[in-house]
Amino acid sequence: MSQTNSSWRTIESGPRDHMEMLHPLARKNYGKWKFHDRPRVGVLRHVAWSGDELYTVRAGTHRQVTVDIVRRLCDLADTYADGYIRWTVRNNVEMMTTTKDKALALVKALEALGHPVGGTGNSVSAVAHTQGWLHCDIPATDASGVVKSLMDELVHEFTHEEMPNRVKLSTSCCEINCGGQADIAVVVQHTKPPRINHEQLGSVCEMPKVVARCPVAAIRPTMVNGKQSLMVVEEKCIVCGACFGACPSMEINHPEHSKLAVWVGGKNSNARTKPSNMKLVAHGLPNNPPRWPEVGEVVKRILAAYKKGGQPWERLGEWAERIGWPKFFEVTQLPFDKYMIDSYRHARTSFNQSAHIRF
Repeated sequence: MSQTNSSWRTIESGPRDHMEMLHPLARKNYGKWKFHDRPRVGVLRHVAWSGDELYTVRAGTHRQVTVDIVRRLCDLADTYADGYIRWTVRNNVEMMTTTKDKALALVKALEALGHPVGGTGNSVSAVAHTQGWLHCDIPATDASGVVKSLMDELVHEFTHEEMPNRVKLSTSCCEINCGGQADIAVVVQHTKPPRINHEQLGSVCEMPKVVARCPVAAIRPTMVNGKQSLMVVEEKCIVCGACFGACPSMEINHPEHSKLAVWVGGKNSNARTKPSNMKLVAHGLPNNPPRWPEVGEVVKRILAAYKKGGQPWERLGEWAERIGWPKFFEVTQLPFDKYMIDSYRHARTSFNQSAHIRF
């Protein structure tokens, strides 16, 4: 049976053209917007040169949502937003509508369902985070639980634009896979090298891959009770947990010794100042589910000091650099110790990432 060339054509499996998923009014006026503003917190208004107006309503959601929640949100999208709904990287839900009346009605409907409307302008944005204990294979904590606890404490800052500038938060369940630069980041901190199950390791782990996974070459082949196994040179180990992802027999998660740390001042953008890496300001915080009160207390201290002392449009890291880090620890009432001294020897290379300057 003969085949035409078209029947063998490759079908790409990458992302679809985003234009297909835009609201019709957004497609019509793509690249032709006159201005945009915020009629209220959580609502964006785009006005086109054609005179068209498009309102976007943003509300907070959980990272893990049930089918019932999705259906209720989709019902709102059908009622008020012509069926157009999307989720952001920070797990907010956004819906677009063409009239102010529908936008305000949508705000009321979302809040009635328990979804706070906000996260725009100079507010504390929802937290970019990982899925934690739900289905990740190496988490030492539940980032989603930390986020829920934090945002319950910070809901006022989400629904009000009272900060000097936007504050971006992130959390990570482990030290190596997820997260990124943020104004404030909550990151797992392992404090002990992995505990090795020598009886099990040889039958469940590919040892060369585990050795190669270590970023500081601290894992070596060895013999234990006549069996091939692995060992860790503890003087070299940086307790990052990378080996556990390749070999579950190298258990590093621990209910007591896996702590949480808070970092501040990260920034990816080139706006006004160059990108910057985060700096450690609190560590050894207990991994204390289900509410993680110690982490919430540290984050609230930092935000309160920034809110009081930051200048308009000054990002949190820029504020800390302006007042100086000794003053930062004074106004936040956080203890400082030798482990917070930035001694990263490759910083000159890693900081060379800005469009402003090269060195």
